[in-house]
Amino acid sequence: MNHKKIKIFVPRDSSSLSMNSNLIAEIISETIRELKINAEVIRNGSRGMLWLEPLVEVDTSSGRVAYGPVSPEDIDSLFKADFINGGKHLLGHGLTNKIPYLERQDRLTFARCGIIDPINLEEYKKYNGIKGLKKALQLEQKEIINIIINSGLRGRGGAGFPTGIKWQTALNAENNQKYVCCNADEGDSGTFADRMLMEGDPFSIIEGMIIAGLAIGANKGFIYIRSEYPNAIHIMQQAIKEARHAGLIGQEKDQSGFYFDIEIRVGAGAYICGEESSMLESIEGKRGEVRAKPPIPAISGLFSRPTIVNNVITLATIPLIISKGAEYYESFGKGKSKGTQPFQLSGDIARGGIVEKSFGVKLKELIEEFGGGTRTKRPIKAIQAGGPLGGYIPATNLDISMEYETLQKSNAMLGHGGIVVFNDTANMAQMARFAMEFCEIESFGKCTPCRIGSIRGKETIEKIIDNNNRKENLNLLEDLCTLMTDGSLCAMGGMTPIPVRSALKFFPEDFNN
Repeated sequence: MNHKKIKIFVPRDSSSLSMNSNLIAEIISETIRELKINAEVIRNGSRGMLWLEPLVEVDTSSGRVAYGPVSPEDIDSLFKADFINGGKHLLGHGLTNKIPYLERQDRLTFARCGIIDPINLEEYKKYNGIKGLKKALQLEQKEIINIIINSGLRGRGGAGFPTGIKWQTALNAENNQKYVCCNADEGDSGTFADRMLMEGDPFSIIEGMIIAGLAIGANKGFIYIRSEYPNAIHIMQQAIKEARHAGLIGQEKDQSGFYFDIEIRVGAGAYICGEESSMLESIEGKRGEVRAKPPIPAISGLFSRPTIVNNVITLATIPLIISKGAEYYESFGKGKSKGTQPFQLSGDIARGGIVEKSFGVKLKELIEEFGGGTRTKRPIKAIQAGGPLGGYIPATNLDISMEYETLQKSNAMLGHGGIVVFNDTANMAQMARFAMEFCEIESFGKCTPCRIGSIRGKETIEKIIDNNNRKENLNLLEDLCTLMTDGSLCAMGGMTPIPVRSALKFFPEDFNN
């Protein structure tokens, strides 16, 4: 007789919680007790197949078997179908790892997401966690940084700046106090990768921050999380508590003389605080405003001390790179875009979710083969990549390669990896107006081109749509876009013209009333 306890996985990330996963976990647990089944419910993160949430999995002798999307009403029939032993059911998808959406991905950064209990440190270690930190503790600071430089890792927050160069700058800056800041103020529309990592694999972020601190000589780290992510904040707090209890942070590491600790800071809903210097101002307790550069944060950042600011995805990838080496990570990707990118599919898409693929994947493959085309079955009109300030890519250009430089040449951008699909009912003139309105609302008002330009831009687009002095206002709009691009203090105003210009270029007919 097999007395091994059966493991049933019910996700606890925000997407599944919104679909009653807590209630599902309670009903399954109650049924297990009533039927006296030797099983336990484990709350994991999401695998990233959001159209199947809540995705309930059962660990069988053949591997983990998936069922989804599960509702509370389905649980009775699941037990009758013997799902705890991998029995067949209408909601069944077979072995989770064999689901094509997952099987065809290059899961490096998201390798543990949806697999482990996110706040179980021993489970994290079981799946290759802490290996990077152990190796880093045996290396010199310059050796750690050289591995990161040679891996080709670039910032996954949007700018794409080489991570190792940023770290090298901070290392070279002479100061007794340095900081590591994790930017988790994920505010771009259509993005959720940071949230999924925090809710599904928080120790990878903590480990990455410790390695970063070791590399530049910092003993303090801050994670800046947007207030709209209460579940992610709670899980990160639990993970930090576990890491501190285990001695990973808050005390000297392995008699090395190295000490590192982490605190969480919660934002107050300002989109602009996703920009690194605004985030630093907010952590210091000030109004979130962009700082003039130079100096850059790596030289004078938090509290005027050398500070490296990295995105969640960037830091979560660090342990893997240190553990497996620069050559391993560099072998993924294309051109100057090395490694993998977690693309986030949303909008009018049949299968929305996370797709981690090597750079160089075609946009068409992401949308059609992974995403399954539009959910409405209507034709695709445009795709916005890189958040609300990213350019619109017309459906005729789906063969574009998803790389930093390739997208820039097409007046689009990678940004944080968000991909929002619009069908043929979308009015791109209204989307251009929205870009200006978004900037108007979210601008912190420090510089005139952004503060006033966005208001005048919105008004001018409205006049164009109403066919009011059309030619003159088109010329005026172009002048405003040039002024905002060249004169704005930060990317908020400087990039707002990108979606406006792309809408005008590819969809001029939408600007005719």
